[in-house]
Amino acid sequence: MKLSIVIPVFNEAETLTLLYQALKDAMAQQPYSWEVVFVDDGSKDQSFSIMMELVDRDPEHFVLIGLRRNFGQTAAIAAGIDNAVGEIIVLMDADMQNDPADIPMMIEKIDQGYDLVSGWRIKRQDTFITRTLPSRIANGLISWVTDVHLHDYGCTLKAYRREVLTGFRLYGEMHRFIPAYAGYVGANILEVPVTHHPRKYGKTNYGLERTIKVVLDLFTVKFLISYSNKPLYLFGGAGIMLMLIGLGVLIALMVRRLGFGISPFSSPMFPSALIFIVMGFQSLLMGLIAELLVRTYHEAQSKPTYSLRRVYGKRGETP
Repeated sequence: MKLSIVIPVFNEAETLTLLYQALKDAMAQQPYSWEVVFVDDGSKDQSFSIMMELVDRDPEHFVLIGLRRNFGQTAAIAAGIDNAVGEIIVLMDADMQNDPADIPMMIEKIDQGYDLVSGWRIKRQDTFITRTLPSRIANGLISWVTDVHLHDYGCTLKAYRREVLTGFRLYGEMHRFIPAYAGYVGANILEVPVTHHPRKYGKTNYGLERTIKVVLDLFTVKFLISYSNKPLYLFGGAGIMLMLIGLGVLIALMVRRLGFGISPFSSPMFPSALIFIVMGFQSLLMGLIAELLVRTYHEAQSKPTYSLRRVYGKRGETP
């Protein structure tokens, strides 16, 4: 199987039949094998029964996975990826704002050698204040923090080689950070303009509160990308800074004592300096403990600290 299209679904009964036909039309002339993996994320409407009917119409190309309750979009995407069999994974929304007609173009880019092709909704059909503006701010922040620069992290329509999706698990709202993880392991990333349609049916499941979740998840992503294999750099760096601040305050108090005869014990700066030094020492110890945990984590799972692209020659594939 060359291609798996993973679609998380939550209360999208009005769009599913249209989506089914749009997918059939988009993939009808493609020479490669493909499948669509619907993931019902605990829908409260008729979405599940409608998807069952659609799968019965074309069981060769359509698969349905039903979750027991609403676990969230990230968990639904993870379930779809785990149950997909394609060499290339395409993610897209079920609300018909993503256009299935863009998928063949993205697969062509993957065939040209890219590991990840990300959609960019240049002409976004959403309300500016509540959707587009917060998204632009989040995109800039994510690009700056992760150093993987994309205009539209929030666009679900993306195509991935399966190998760049291995090695990490998705939690919280972290599906939008997959390009950052892929960039961390050296994936070749391309961003392409895609069509974005206005929502015709139902209501959006996203709001301004999601921006707060994105910011919180960004702290986790930054730690995992930059410090998961070397936590001492984070804790040790902070510890050394705190200790230097405390030491600097003590030196200033000593100079004041020798130069002006002012007792260091009469100033609240003296206990503050001691607190800084103790906190810095504790931070160093936390870094050492984190280093031990990281080594235990990698060695217990025989998990390498690197990511292979390919192996050529007798032990690998033919050049």
